Amino acid sequence: SEQFQFVRTVLLLLVLWAYLCSHGDGLRALKRTTGGRRGVALTLTGQDANGVPLRRSKRGWMWNQFFLLEEYTGLDNQYVGKLHSDGDRGDGSIRYVLTGDGAGTLFIIDENSGDIHATKRLDREEKAYYTLRAKAVNRITNTSLEGESEFIIKIHDINDNEPKFTKDPYFTHVPEMSPLGTVVMQVTATDADDATYGNSARVVYSILQGQPYFSVDPNTGVIKTALPNMDRETKENYVVVIQAKDMAGQMGGLSGTTTVSITLSDVNDNPPRFPKTPESSEPGSTVAVLRATDADIGRNAEMNYRITSSDGPAMFDISTNRSTQEGVITLRKPLDFERKRSYTLRIQVENSNPDPRFLRYAATTDEATVKLIVEDVDEPPVFDRVSYVMEVKEDSAVGTIVGSVSATDPDSSRSPVRYSIDRRTDMDRVFNVHPGNGSVFMLRTLDREENPWHNISVIATEFNNPRLISRIPVDIRVLDVNDNAPTFATYYETFVCENAKANQRIQTVSAKDADEPIGGHRFFFSLAHEVSGKANFTVRDNKDNTAGILTRRNSYSRLQRSTYLVPVVISDGDFPMQSSTNTLTVRVCTCDREGNMQLCNQEALVLTAGLSTGALMAIIICVLILLLIVVLFAVLRRQQRKKEPLIISKEDVRDNVVSYNDEGGGEEDTQAFDIGTLRNPEAIEETKQRRDIKPETLNPPIRRTVVLPPAYRDNSDVREFINQRLQDNDQDPTAPPYDSLATYAYEGSGSVAESLSSLGSVTTEGDQDYNYLSEWGPRFRKLADMYGGEDSDGYRDS
Repeated sequence: SEQFQFVRTVLLLLVLWAYLCSHGDGLRALKRTTGGRRGVALTLTGQDANGVPLRRSKRGWMWNQFFLLEEYTGLDNQYVGKLHSDGDRGDGSIRYVLTGDGAGTLFIIDENSGDIHATKRLDREEKAYYTLRAKAVNRITNTSLEGESEFIIKIHDINDNEPKFTKDPYFTHVPEMSPLGTVVMQVTATDADDATYGNSARVVYSILQGQPYFSVDPNTGVIKTALPNMDRETKENYVVVIQAKDMAGQMGGLSGTTTVSITLSDVNDNPPRFPKTPESSEPGSTVAVLRATDADIGRNAEMNYRITSSDGPAMFDISTNRSTQEGVITLRKPLDFERKRSYTLRIQVENSNPDPRFLRYAATTDEATVKLIVEDVDEPPVFDRVSYVMEVKEDSAVGTIVGSVSATDPDSSRSPVRYSIDRRTDMDRVFNVHPGNGSVFMLRTLDREENPWHNISVIATEFNNPRLISRIPVDIRVLDVNDNAPTFATYYETFVCENAKANQRIQTVSAKDADEPIGGHRFFFSLAHEVSGKANFTVRDNKDNTAGILTRRNSYSRLQRSTYLVPVVISDGDFPMQSSTNTLTVRVCTCDREGNMQLCNQEALVLTAGLSTGALMAIIICVLILLLIVVLFAVLRRQQRKKEPLIISKEDVRDNVVSYNDEGGGEEDTQAFDIGTLRNPEAIEETKQRRDIKPETLNPPIRRTVVLPPAYRDNSDVREFINQRLQDNDQDPTAPPYDSLATYAYEGSGSVAESLSSLGSVTTEGDQDYNYLSEWGPRFRKLADMYGGEDSDGYRDS
């Protein structure tokens, strides 16, 4: 039967092949189309109601999904993909249509080419995928050429969300004295990024604060105890900060933190005890109080206490408190828990005033045994030395161990000690110390010539109680190595006479070296090898760290050569040997018979005076700076001479000087500043008002006319006129509260614009009509009130 079924299937396929080949599009139906993931759907043909054969053609395009990156930041629309139908021959007869989630808003399609673009930034956490449908239609008939196909646009994730804890803060507790690794609680952080794509949502936990007491599992977030036997009586509350970082904890990942408050719950780990005496008690402090009872009262109840025996001689003392009749035990020497943890005392008490009549009937004393327990106090670490002195060579490499320090916890707990450098004593960070073993090592190279000693401090802290610290000075000496070459002790310059003789010493030179060898310096002097064959001078080593410069020939000519440079090689005697070449300058000069210099070239004289090119430039620059300062000072003085206004502000309450400047004469003025102007026989006093009182609060002004005597009308003395005005102003109660200077200057005559001053108006005999000022508006109302009306005595305002 199976063979029959196989044969039947083959025959059906052959019939189908023959049918397809008989039609024109049979082969085309089997062609694979372009696009994404596609398939072909075929059905057998049938007939319609009229008997016309029906035929369903294959679907020309079909796919599953596109992918789009979230949070796109480009300026152009993000390209999604392309739709294309086999029926599209590029003639523009096909139009592509897009429908579904976000079609037309978030996603647009080019109806001609089928290109799909995203118009906005998309967030995968807001919507992870979009379902759309596409079809191709005839542009003219608007009929579908392909069956509508559904596809998905999936948003690819990027790491744009940090992990967030489900709670912040967490509160929990764990029993005290729990063993190492006890589970405290579990914290959980979630990441909104896609967990199935990359490491964006892969969270790793770490502890930022809480070491060394607690630890956290990096994968599960389970918090465990990291130290055994944590004591609630020592520390009860702990704050632990946990960090969750995505990207599997790699660099560049985002992170979030939470706070876990952990409280140690109490367990019964302490028995009841009598009060103890702490070992930190100072001598003289009270360590115990005893009270004996006495049935008597008053003076008969007074008693004395004394120590009869003790296993700590001279450690304690006892006295009586007379107001309470108590025995007060005080400390005489410091206690040390590590040496002795308890003391036993025998205390005796007796009446201060016993009655002899009853001594035979009853004892007058009593004894008691007192046991004092010394309580351990957490003390800072103790170094095994008072100070440290270390040595290191200056050519040692970075990382070289200079020495080590050692400190221990004197308490019975023997807590580990952690070491560090007090950076206030090592600002340049030249040294560091290993936190575990106290080894001091170098962070930078050393130079003995720059700093031969380094004084630093090392800090030791208890691992279990970082607040207890000890500090010790460490002095590091830098040992010298031969790394500097010797040079001339100073700059040497000498002269040689033209009539000098051979082997005549002209100069003695010495050397200096920054190094300090143990056996002292030993210098060797010689002439440079390259000039020894043709040298004009020789060098003789004196074997005492000096050398003499000697002439090599009998005479020297100043005209032929005026200056010689003698290269002298100086070597030290240390290992490795260092040497340098130094130059001695020799000038040729004319000398007398005794060898005294008489004449040298100009260059030698200048150099002898010590004025080098740099010195001359410095002098010139100083002179230019002085000249510039003088010029600036003169400019400032000229600006200060300019006349400044005396009245800077209307509100200035200082003495005012009112200046009425001269306007200048007219075109025909040839007699400016005529003093005859002051000789006005009919000077009229203007109304005077106090400037610090409002005008309306004063009494109505009283006008008065000052008429000079006839003798003064024609040629009155100006001085008398001014004195009269000064006297009037001094006696005027309405004068200003400060001095006022009024200057009356003559304007001149003959101006086309005429005079604007009121000085000349008082000489006019005719009345002036100022009523037109009332017609000039509100701005001239003040002038109209001053000049527009006539007062009661017939005079017009002026």
